[in-house]
Amino acid sequence: MKFLFASDSFKGSLSSGRIGEILTEEAGKVFPDCICETLPVADGGEGTVEAVVQAAGGQFRTVKVHGPLFEEREAVYGILPDGSAVIEMAAASGLPLVPVTKRNPLHTTSFGTGELIADAMEQGCRKIAVAIGGSASNDGGMGAMRALGVRFLDGSGTELRGTGADLEQVCRIDTTGLHREVKNTVFTVMCDVDNPLLGPDGAAYTFGPQKGADAAMILRLEEGMRNYAELMEHMAGEAWMPEPCREANQTELPLWRGTNRRWTSVFPGAGAAGGLGAALSFFLDGSMKSGIETVLELLHFDERLRGVDLVVTGEGRIDGQSAHGKVVSGIGLHCKRKEIPAVALVGGIGPGAEALYGQGIVSMMPTTPGPIALDAAMEEAETFYRLAAERMFRMLQAGRRLR
Repeated sequence: MKFLFASDSFKGSLSSGRIGEILTEEAGKVFPDCICETLPVADGGEGTVEAVVQAAGGQFRTVKVHGPLFEEREAVYGILPDGSAVIEMAAASGLPLVPVTKRNPLHTTSFGTGELIADAMEQGCRKIAVAIGGSASNDGGMGAMRALGVRFLDGSGTELRGTGADLEQVCRIDTTGLHREVKNTVFTVMCDVDNPLLGPDGAAYTFGPQKGADAAMILRLEEGMRNYAELMEHMAGEAWMPEPCREANQTELPLWRGTNRRWTSVFPGAGAAGGLGAALSFFLDGSMKSGIETVLELLHFDERLRGVDLVVTGEGRIDGQSAHGKVVSGIGLHCKRKEIPAVALVGGIGPGAEALYGQGIVSMMPTTPGPIALDAAMEEAETFYRLAAERMFRMLQAGRRLR
C-alpha cells in the first residue's frame, strides 16, 4: 500500500513536515510493508514559501528590503528548480511586522513586496507566484509598484512614497521606468478572497479595521482608493479623469504600456491585500488564481498521485469555509478526479465541514480526544495527533479486512 501525506501545518503547533514524519511512523506500525511519501502543502497563506521550497527541492533566498513602515529588514522568498519563484507578501509587508501601537494603514506600504519581485526577476525568474495574504498595507499596491520603477505623482509633479495616505494625492502615473523584465515575466497572484477594490466589501472597509484604521481613516482610504481606481481605469482607456487631477489641470495621461487594453478595478480579488491585487493585475498583467491550486501546480501534485492508494490531508480546523479554496478541499478535488480516496486528519471540525464529502474527502477525523481548551490542545498537539493517526490507520486496516 502506498500513502501520500499532504497536510497543511497546524498553525502554532505542528509543521507540515512534522505531520508527515508522525504519519509515516504510525503507518509503519499498522502496515509494515507500506510506502509513505510526504508532500508539505499550504493554501497560499503563511507558510506557502516554506512548504513549496521544501517539497520541490528549491532554495531560499534572503533579501534586504523595506518593511511596512519603510524600516530596513530581511525577507525570504523561494526559487524552485525550474527557475520559477514563489513570494509571500507577508514576508516583507505583513501585518505582524508592525507593532500594534504603530498600525495605521495611512502610513504603511507594500514597497518591500515590490523589492522581492524585483530581486526575483534579477535572479532570472520568469515565472513568479505571489501570495498576497496577511498584508499590513492599504496602499493599492502603489508601494510595490514604486519599487518596480513606477512613479506616482501628485498635482505638483512630486513623486509620492506609496502609502495609504498617497491614494488621495496621486494625479499621474508614469510607467516608463517599469522594470525592464516585467514584459518577459509571467505573474500569478495567489488569492483566496473575492473582495473588489471599492465599496462596503472593498479593501478599506473590509480589511482597514484589522490594520489599525478607525472610521475616519476608512473613509479617507476609500475616497483615496476611488481616486486611484479612476486614474488606472482612465489609463486603461476610459474617457474620464479623477477629480483631483482636473483641479491640478492635468489634462494628458499616458495609456498603460502604450496600449488601450480593457481593464477595470471591479474584478473579484482587486481589493485583496489592501489593493495589491489590483496593482499586480494592472501593472504586471498578473493572473488571479486560487492559492491552493497554484501551490499544487507548482508541486506537480497530480504527478505525485501516480500509484498512490490513499492520501491523508488536513489542517488545524475545518468547517464550511474549508470547502472554498483551502488545502483540504483542493487536495480532495484532485484526488476525486484521479479516483483516489482522501481522508482528513484535523485539529477540529466545525459546522458545515460535511460539504467536503462532495469534494473528494471520504472521511474526517479530529485529533482531540474530547472537549478541550485551545491552549491545552496546542500544547499537546503532537501527542494527540500521533494517537489519532494510530486510530485512523487501524480503522483503515479494519476496512481492508472487511473488503
